[in-house]
Amino acid sequence: MGYHFFDLITMSFNRAFVGLSVAISLSFFTPFTFADKFPSKPIEWVVPYPAGGGTDAVARTLAQAMSESLGQPIIVNNKPGAATNIGAEYVSRAKNDGYTIMSADTGTLAANPFIYSKLPYNAEKDFSSIGLTVRFPLILVVNNDVPASNLNELKQWVAKQTNPVGYATPGSGSPHHLASELFKESAQLNLTHIPYKGAAPAIQDVVGGQVPLMFVDTAAGYQFIAASKLRPIGIASLKRLKNFEQIPTLSEQGLKNFEAYAWQGLVAPAGVPKDVIATLNSALLRALDSTQVKAKLQVLGLEAIPSSPDTMTSYAAKEREKWAPVIKAAGIKVD
Repeated sequence: MGYHFFDLITMSFNRAFVGLSVAISLSFFTPFTFADKFPSKPIEWVVPYPAGGGTDAVARTLAQAMSESLGQPIIVNNKPGAATNIGAEYVSRAKNDGYTIMSADTGTLAANPFIYSKLPYNAEKDFSSIGLTVRFPLILVVNNDVPASNLNELKQWVAKQTNPVGYATPGSGSPHHLASELFKESAQLNLTHIPYKGAAPAIQDVVGGQVPLMFVDTAAGYQFIAASKLRPIGIASLKRLKNFEQIPTLSEQGLKNFEAYAWQGLVAPAGVPKDVIATLNSALLRALDSTQVKAKLQVLGLEAIPSSPDTMTSYAAKEREKWAPVIKAAGIKVD
């Protein structure tokens, strides 16, 4: 059966119309389909301390592992200063789409609310928990000019000084600061606080002799201890640490049950969709369970503490309850 000329024209027009309709439909709907899948672009990981410290080392280790499972780069952005407040404020005001995350520690979520009269963020309301990451054991160290190799010798040396002996920390309200104040009270020593903007510059000044001592976390301090640039006095744990077995605890040297450590977790701005948080938490858990990350954390003397977002939120709340009376009793205040 043949077709008339006008029939052929009509059929051609119909085919063209259908093809155009499909093209228009795809142009409208395809981008939305891809945009809904998280992540579809690089993620920014804010570290509220300078590069070179323990927090930075952990963030870069986890970011690399997480980026492999997420299929997108995770770019570490150091925003140090004001005891993590600068980085925390930046993240609290970021878009809540999951593309900005941050390492939040004891200071950020548990201590700063009681140390600062005014904070540029709300520790309870301005962040979405993604999950806990690691716990940092703390080691009391001195520089090589201090004539002490154990707690008793250090106490004797401090007692002979006419002025208060300075101790360095990564910042006011940091876990290292809280541990130092607890140590000062427990050992009854005349010490004075010298805050820095991060662990790296604090360690450099202790190594250089500008400040005699500090509590250093294993991640930031292990290389300096291994190179004999810092002399360990004791570990602020109840038992000796793997890879640091030669260092006695402060508890076994006379400070009974003395324990202090730093912990960290991963947060995003408040209001990030639950499915996005779940994706990030899943990638974080896979990273913490990977062979490469486990090996790195072991070298750094760190303990992985994987958790759900809800567990991290509850943990941070309990830490606030724990440290509030300690901060008040020590009179730690920054205005």
